[in-house]
Amino acid sequence: MVTDFNVCNGRQCSNFAEGEGTMMNKQEVTALFAHLEQGDGEKFFEQVADDVDWTVEGTHPLAGHYNSKQDFLAGTFTKLGRVLPEGTQLTVKNVLMDGDWAIVELRSMARAQNGMRFDNRYCWVCRFAGNRIVEVRAYLDSWLVGEFFRQNPID
Repeated sequence: MVTDFNVCNGRQCSNFAEGEGTMMNKQEVTALFAHLEQGDGEKFFEQVADDVDWTVEGTHPLAGHYNSKQDFLAGTFTKLGRVLPEGTQLTVKNVLMDGDWAIVELRSMARAQNGMRFDNRYCWVCRFAGNRIVEVRAYLDSWLVGEFFRQNPID
């Protein structure tokens, strides 16, 4: 019995293990990201692979290459949670799909403990294997994040 096979419009780009299902569609990706909009990060991150390859682009305190879900959360959401009392307050603006890739535009309208408005826009380029996110490249306003942590130090 075959347990692994590659699928992506005739080219190799996804490795689906048996039981992971088929590629996500736009409605499923939108529903997944709705968990972040509702403040239910735990439910969202259930569909992120433990060994996700996540790069936060830029030159700011959250930027870096994370090789696991645990490292990504510790390096980003945990830090933000220390200075955003009501969380990141993300809103999905757009979802575009191509095969096993999704491009998701997000906006944060959170407020820091010092009152600074964290009005940031994100573009997450996500690759799925079945129903799990296995790779992300996240783009955001580096200057805003740097200024945010300058005004709201966590160390």
